[in-house]
Amino acid sequence: MIKVKEVTTKKDLKTFVKFPFSLYKDSEYWVPPIIKQELETFNKDKNPIFKDAEARFFLAYNGDKVVGRIAAIINWLEVNKQQIKKMRFGWFDFEDDLEISKALLETVESIGKQNNLEFTEGPVGFSNLDKVGVMTEGFDSIATMITWYNHSYYVNHYKAHGYKIEKEFSESKFPFSNVNPDNFTKAQALIKKRYKLRALNFDKTEEVMPYTDKMFDLFNESYASLSSFVEITDLQKAYFKKKFISFVNPEYIKFVVDENDRLVGFAIVMPSFAKALQKAKGRLFPFGFNHILKAKKNSKDVIFYLIGIHPEYQNKGVHAVIFNEYYLTFTQKGIETCYRTPELEDNEAIQKIWKHFNPVVYKRRKTFRKDL
Repeated sequence: MIKVKEVTTKKDLKTFVKFPFSLYKDSEYWVPPIIKQELETFNKDKNPIFKDAEARFFLAYNGDKVVGRIAAIINWLEVNKQQIKKMRFGWFDFEDDLEISKALLETVESIGKQNNLEFTEGPVGFSNLDKVGVMTEGFDSIATMITWYNHSYYVNHYKAHGYKIEKEFSESKFPFSNVNPDNFTKAQALIKKRYKLRALNFDKTEEVMPYTDKMFDLFNESYASLSSFVEITDLQKAYFKKKFISFVNPEYIKFVVDENDRLVGFAIVMPSFAKALQKAKGRLFPFGFNHILKAKKNSKDVIFYLIGIHPEYQNKGVHAVIFNEYYLTFTQKGIETCYRTPELEDNEAIQKIWKHFNPVVYKRRKTFRKDL
């Protein structure tokens, strides 16, 4: 018989974080998180998302053995400000037993009903900068540090428990050799002249920091129209600044400003840390940090993490300025393959940006919902 128990101690929370390490111990494609960072994500004293959201964590047991986990999340900004009465759930992993997944999902559904919410949706995180979606295609490709990997049986569990597809995402990649600078070199020069724009490049992380708040403000503006968007608050900006920017090579951060130094476009690219994280096995010490530093310096694969254009400048070709800067940087670095993070399949604007590079979709993922 499956029993679901709420996480109430630090020991339980560590068990929650480490459960996938056993579930995916034989997978060559699963990428483990850094355990310390994952614990901090769930720490109410360290993650400012808990100022606007709440989360409860649950483990499923078969006897004394942990066989599943789930996080039940309510983002009150989403519920109260946007009037989207959603019960979120994420970090949902389980052995291939319908009784396990049913017990965990019913726990989340119960919390949603207690809070007068209208539906559940997952797997999702706290916000738009968290991981999203259960994989439905691409199980033979290594994950990234910013996506969840899961066994192929997961999707059958959602369907068996009455969940319907809510959102669909795709991940694509293309060899850097696909990039033809003729598609943007001349255009970006004209665009910079017409709109009095200039590109900003960086050599040191501290040079980036004065612009990061403006970047998150622009992120909020440029993504506000998407159906899944929840704004990033000032407290969260400081948190994500500390959590992510240090992982990113400063030369992989590109900004575009107007004549008044107003930020009108940005992009963040990250080296691929997947294989380094597999070697680290969830720990920065004693050797994990070295693996990550080597990847940061030497990885020939990069991941386009975020790209945002101010609404006033969308459809005016500002992305050409950004791509031109990356072309110069990637050529110098000897980059071989470019990957894109999950993007909503109904986001036509972002699809148009990438069309000249002939990207190939290599993974798909979905979120599922159920009315309460």
